[in-house]
Amino acid sequence: MNGVALVGLALVGGAAAGGGLFLLGAFARGVEPRPAAPGRTEERRQRLRRLSARLGLAAVVAAVVLAVTRWPVIAIGSGLLVVGWHGLTGGAAEERRAMHNLEALAAWTESLRDTIAGAAGLEQAIPASVRAAAPVLQPHLRALVDRLHTRMAMPDALQRFADDIADPSADLVIAALILNAKLRGPGLREVLGALAGSAREELDVRRKVEAERRSTRRSVQIVVGASLGFAAILIVFNPSYVAEYQGLLGQLVLMVVAVLFGAGFAWMRRLARFDKPERLLARTAVPAAAVPDSFGAHAQQEVPAR
Repeated sequence: MNGVALVGLALVGGAAAGGGLFLLGAFARGVEPRPAAPGRTEERRQRLRRLSARLGLAAVVAAVVLAVTRWPVIAIGSGLLVVGWHGLTGGAAEERRAMHNLEALAAWTESLRDTIAGAAGLEQAIPASVRAAAPVLQPHLRALVDRLHTRMAMPDALQRFADDIADPSADLVIAALILNAKLRGPGLREVLGALAGSAREELDVRRKVEAERRSTRRSVQIVVGASLGFAAILIVFNPSYVAEYQGLLGQLVLMVVAVLFGAGFAWMRRLARFDKPERLLARTAVPAAAVPDSFGAHAQQEVPAR
C-alpha cells in the first residue's frame, strides 16, 4: 500500500473518529429542542435543496480531482471549497435580499402612515395596505388580515405577524402598532413616519457598506482563483516540481497548508458578515412551571424574550 492510500485511510479514519466523539459528546450532554419559527418551513426546505445540490457537485469535483492528481487532501479540499463557496464570497446575495426586505418594510410603513392619515383606523388601514405592499410582504400581510378576520385580538395577530417576518427592523414598527392597539393613543402617524425615515437611513448606510465590500469580495475571489489556478497548472504541466507532495509527509504538509488557507478564508468571511441585532419581539419556548398534564408531559408555552 503506497503513501497516498495510507493518507487517505488516515483522513477517513480521523474523520470517522472525530465524528463519533462529537456524537458521543452531544448524546451525553443532550440537545435542547428549538421551536420552529412560524413561516420558515419553506425557507428551510429551499436551503436543504441548495445544500443537497452543492454536496452533489462537491462529490463530483472531489472525484475528478482525485482521479487527476491522486492527492486525497486536494480532493477533499476541493469538495469543501465547492460547498463553502457561497459563504466564502461574503454572502452578497443574502445582503441584497436583506436590503430588499428593508426597503419593502420602509415603503409599507410609509403606506400605512398615509392610510392612517386619511382618518382610517388601524383595523381598516392594515387590510388597505396589502395591495400596495411589496411582494415579499404580501403573504405575511394576508395572513395577518386573515387572523384579524377570525376575530383574533389585534396585539396577538401583530405578534404573529412579527414572528412571520422575523426581522429586527420590522419589530420596531410592529411594536409601535401593538402599543397603539393596546393604548389607542394619538401620535401613531408621527411614530410611523419616524420609523420609516430611520429604515431609509439604515438602508442608505447598508448600501454604502455593500458597495465597499464588493471590492473586497472580488479580491477574495481573485486570490482564491489565482491560487487554485497556479496549483493546477503546476500539477498538470510540471508534475516533477510537485512530486514531493506525493508521499505521506508531503500530503501532511499539504494538509497543513490547506487548513491555513481555510482558516484565512473563514476569517475573511466572518469580517464581511453582517450580524443582525437581537429581535425586540422574539419569543422563546420555555417549560411552564405548572403541574404535568394527564399524559405526564410538561406543557410548553411561548413567552416574549426579556
